[in-house]
Amino acid sequence: MSSVPTEIAPRLTAAAAGGVLARLRGGLVVSCQAGPDSPLRDSAIMLAMARAAERGGAAGLRLEGLADVAAIRPHTTLPIIGLVKQVTAGTDVYITPTVELARALCRLGCEIVAVDGTLRGRPAGVAELCAAIHAEGRLAMADISTAAEAEAAIAAGADVVGTTMAGYTPYSTQGASPDFALMRELAAAGLPFIAEGRVRVPAEGAACLAAGALCVVVGSAITRPDDITRWFVEALARPLPPAGSG
Repeated sequence: MSSVPTEIAPRLTAAAAGGVLARLRGGLVVSCQAGPDSPLRDSAIMLAMARAAERGGAAGLRLEGLADVAAIRPHTTLPIIGLVKQVTAGTDVYITPTVELARALCRLGCEIVAVDGTLRGRPAGVAELCAAIHAEGRLAMADISTAAEAEAAIAAGADVVGTTMAGYTPYSTQGASPDFALMRELAAAGLPFIAEGRVRVPAEGAACLAAGALCVVVGSAITRPDDITRWFVEALARPLPPAGSG
């Protein structure tokens, strides 16, 4: 685990914790993340990304890693959804897999801590993670891939679920677009959810809200120029339709 200090943030009051989701309602959460092999992998760059997102009107931020949270938290009052990606032997679960990581994110000042909410084998159960997060006065978000996982996560104590893992588990619906069918299913069941995953254009974000999402998280389409470049390159490489076919 990182040696970043984890005791710099005061606990949220119950009233403050309850108001976080209200602040996010109907808004855009920008995910400022860069993988270890990205040219952008530097906390100072992620801070610049976060500042740019806030200037553009973002309602919140989604940040990965203790170092990035520690670098960005002092410079913004926007709600932060924090997570740590950690590969663990024997499980495919890697989004905030342990209680220790969840507590560290809370103590760095994340209003919401995201954990893997799928029904796969894991180091710590969703209920255990949610209890630890709540004990720190923070909210728990469970990243799920199916409606059954969403129901189980809410029953285990999650305050909200995210469609983050839809299409990223072998048993969930695969596709290149946001999983609107899953969103409609969650809305029909009355489950509070945040839309996240493969939202590439503003119209898709608006459609997520229309499907019942509390708010919308967008990452690659805003903060990953390598991915955006790849989308354009792939589109330009496709054969052109025959002349006059349009």
